[in-house]
Amino acid sequence: MTGVAATALVLTPGTAFADKGGNNAQGSGKAQTSGGQGGGAIDSLVTFSGSTGGGGKAKTGNVRPVGDWDPPACWYEPRTVDQFGKYVEDTYNETVNYPGQHSYAKTAVGQFRDKYKDGEYKDYNKDVADEGNWWVAVRDEDRWMEPEAQICDEQPFWVENGDDPGVPNAVTPQVLAELAYNRLQLPETKVTLAPEANTKVNLPTWAWLDKATFKEVDVTAELNAGGLNIQATTTAKPVSLKLEPGTADAETYPASGECVINDDGSIGEPYAKGKADETPPCGLRYLRSSGDGTFKLQATITWEISWTGTGGAGGDLPDGTFGADQEITVQEIQSVNR
Repeated sequence: MTGVAATALVLTPGTAFADKGGNNAQGSGKAQTSGGQGGGAIDSLVTFSGSTGGGGKAKTGNVRPVGDWDPPACWYEPRTVDQFGKYVEDTYNETVNYPGQHSYAKTAVGQFRDKYKDGEYKDYNKDVADEGNWWVAVRDEDRWMEPEAQICDEQPFWVENGDDPGVPNAVTPQVLAELAYNRLQLPETKVTLAPEANTKVNLPTWAWLDKATFKEVDVTAELNAGGLNIQATTTAKPVSLKLEPGTADAETYPASGECVINDDGSIGEPYAKGKADETPPCGLRYLRSSGDGTFKLQATITWEISWTGTGGAGGDLPDGTFGADQEITVQEIQSVNR
């Protein structure tokens, strides 16, 4: 089955060149979109470093783009003649030598090999290896089932040095920035509350976030392959906190529920003794009890995202959000009549 699957991928234009394995891009330090270059697939050679998650104890999560936009699910990268030739030969040998392999799979992979070795091209263009590179389609391994991952449908093609690959999604600093966007890992959005978990009906609840937790994070994506050496850094900056009480019977402070970032990077203001009668700059007030259950308070941070890259390129990307839910118990204030 492994050999058949590999052959099916080879024969599928574009998407043939990305493995369906797990994404190793998570984790601190440098990571590849998948583990190296092997005989069934061409893996992306883009590496990521920075705030890609893992390695620490803090809970993190991926940013979600605001609006109808997603980073590319597939793109094209260059390969040297030797890299591409090795891929084709390894795939061919693995398929034809796999025990019990179907004859149609052997025929298909043979036809694919012939195109680049003895047919339309000769010996993978080794005689002009210093004049250009092969460009191949790869895809985000977390999204290989999405329709967007199938749009890079070109078979491997030759591009002479200095020429435009002439296809959408050919890797550029901006494409790298967009790929880095998808790997930004943000801190858990759990606001500090006063009262902490149990509050009272009509009692203002203060909410705030520590400036040390919510600061800029960034991810750098790099590609050094086929004579192309480019990079881009995508940076996310927190700009506001949105509070949604989890019930219509509540008020937020401010009324919009949007708490802006303070000049020092914090959000809201910690509650202090003596402020019980004051209106919190960031918080909420429940108008009815949660009964035997709880209300689900949702706190969502909006992040402003920009990028810089090779050659002085740069710009803005769509804002992103990341949030979390907190269970809040709201109790009636008990009074005693004499």
